[in-house]
Amino acid sequence: MSALSGKHILLGVTGGIAAYKTAFLVRLFIKSGAKVRCVMTPDAEEFVTPLTLSTLSKNPVVSSFTDREKNWNNHVELAEWADLMLIAPATANTLSKMVSGKSDNLLITTYLSTTCPVYIAPAMDLEMYQHHTTKANLNQLSKSGHTIIKPESGELASGLEGQGRMAEPENIVNFISRHLFKKMPLYGKKVLITAGPTYEAIDPVRYIGNHSSGKMGYEMTKTALNLGAKVILISGPTHLKLSHPNLELVKVNTAQEMFDHAMQQFESVNIAIASAAVSDYRPKTYQNQKVKKTEDTFRIDLVKNPDILKTFGQNKTHQFLVGFALETNNEVENAKQKLAKKNLDFIVLNSLQDKGAGFKNDTNKISIITKDNIKRFDIKPKPEVAQDIFNEILSFISDGKDNA
Repeated sequence: MSALSGKHILLGVTGGIAAYKTAFLVRLFIKSGAKVRCVMTPDAEEFVTPLTLSTLSKNPVVSSFTDREKNWNNHVELAEWADLMLIAPATANTLSKMVSGKSDNLLITTYLSTTCPVYIAPAMDLEMYQHHTTKANLNQLSKSGHTIIKPESGELASGLEGQGRMAEPENIVNFISRHLFKKMPLYGKKVLITAGPTYEAIDPVRYIGNHSSGKMGYEMTKTALNLGAKVILISGPTHLKLSHPNLELVKVNTAQEMFDHAMQQFESVNIAIASAAVSDYRPKTYQNQKVKKTEDTFRIDLVKNPDILKTFGQNKTHQFLVGFALETNNEVENAKQKLAKKNLDFIVLNSLQDKGAGFKNDTNKISIITKDNIKRFDIKPKPEVAQDIFNEILSFISDGKDNA
């Protein structure tokens, strides 16, 4: 996953030698999960072909106000489509037009119609970059709220050495990703999520477990990562896989293992979400050898596992704490009791009586219960349910209802 995943990126390409790098730039954006459309100046076509960029972006490339059939290329529609606009390379000529508003080509006209964030990657020769008019234009664009991706130093097209090379495509993508990441609502927050079942061994072959797939916890992890958080996911046995630079994945089997890892992390987190279906009991005695079938009945003495969520609630200081309740009867009443007993900020209720909710499904139907309110949601795919849950968490945080 990337901060660019799902973003609509409008790439403006101007007529400089560095335009050849935009083919690599488009490819990297696509690889990051973004959708890309390109608008070029006519001069840019001398350095990179529209066919190259349209093939890589899987979208038509435009460079004039009308196409060959004299159909209008709508600059307003392009601007409205974009979540962000990147002008790379940005020549000295284009910088001047951006400041003055001289809209004599489709790229500048589209730029003037944008309301999204704009990133600018200048590229020009050393003396042009150092010229006072270029510096004044860049300063003005920066004051206007645009983000300048500084050029790099190296050999220039003129043969000179110095600053002026457009930043390398990898560096541009990383720069924008980091910049967007820092603006995300959970940037700087640490989130702990438990997910999946726990397995309590009877002997080397058998165990006590449940039908939890871990899907809900993993989807909440993805959502938290997309919101900029660092996430510690403590996962019981599941076939699901997830990796991300800001994810610490801890795999466990038993409730005791989950408890131990969770308590090690709890003090350091801002938000804790206990979505795992933890076994309430475990066998009192583990049999080292497979238990043979000898009698018509078989008895296992069970002892209680530690209550992770209750212990969280007892130790809560600054954390925003969310629990889950999967019920089969008296759902709301049981969930409210759990909310109070375990000192939660809110509890997510789902019922096995609701078709499409509960274990293993790709959908879920939830209610979010606080001490003052019940908010009910329709049945939805679990990624959307995860977003609903985090929307509620963010509303609490932004309203100052907690100090996470």
